[in-house]
Amino acid sequence: MTSPTEDPRALLDRCLETGRIHSAYLISGPGPEPREAALAFARGLVCTGPAPGPCEECRECHRSTPPEEEIVLDGTGKQGPLLRHVGDHPDLLWVERGASDTRVRIGQVRALQQKLRLRGEGEGHRAGVIADAEWLNAEAQNALLRLLEEPPPRTSLVLIAASPTSLLATVRSRCQRVPFRSAPPDLLADPERQEIVTRLEAMGRTSIPDLLAWAEEFKGPRAIAADGVHDLLATGSAWLRSQVRSRASGGASVREELAADQELAACRRSLDRRNANPQMVAERALFALRQATRP
Repeated sequence: MTSPTEDPRALLDRCLETGRIHSAYLISGPGPEPREAALAFARGLVCTGPAPGPCEECRECHRSTPPEEEIVLDGTGKQGPLLRHVGDHPDLLWVERGASDTRVRIGQVRALQQKLRLRGEGEGHRAGVIADAEWLNAEAQNALLRLLEEPPPRTSLVLIAASPTSLLATVRSRCQRVPFRSAPPDLLADPERQEIVTRLEAMGRTSIPDLLAWAEEFKGPRAIAADGVHDLLATGSAWLRSQVRSRASGGASVREELAADQELAACRRSLDRRNANPQMVAERALFALRQATRP
């Protein structure tokens, strides 16, 4: 695992430079950096250039260059493939959530296992990348453990997760940890969340019918609705904490706000770990916020 001051990209470059390649990596953190670093590392594994990382000049780099439009995956395998190659390189495989899926499915993990168990092209290194690893359910993670415990020769598994805590401890313990750290964003200043913030400010005066109508906005395809509820929960938590700081500085009780924040955390776990209905989760969250902000 990197130290708090170590550059995670430097750690990955050092692995490539020294040839000390682990069988599994867990690259985690917010934003696009973990995904970009995982892609560069996987491509670096097959690069034949003189320096660590993809040189963009050798034959292997040309083969691993991602196209402008990637093939869209489907976790069921009905509307698209379960996985794809990085570029058209036969030794680099990529798995992520399907376009309409809320999980990385066990069928995708099994397909990756099967591909990696086959003999690769030549004697070079191979890699299987699982983006959205926090969306692996327990069944898929247990299937993944078999690959982590008995990795094929010259093969690395690279997991990408916004937060590693959603992964089983047995999975995390078998990976070289590469965390990206950044200052937490100010969600309340995000222009895209201003509508939510404005509605939260008026929450104490919101009627029950209006509250239910708000929750009803999270109908529709589950993947899209769940993403919307996650935005609501994150913004609601940030807003509640700003209220706690303001009220606590004036000596007022913040018991209701803290209870509501705990309920929002429970809603988030329910949405992540179960096949929960996003609209129902939104209702729970909105009622908790209303209870905390009633005059």
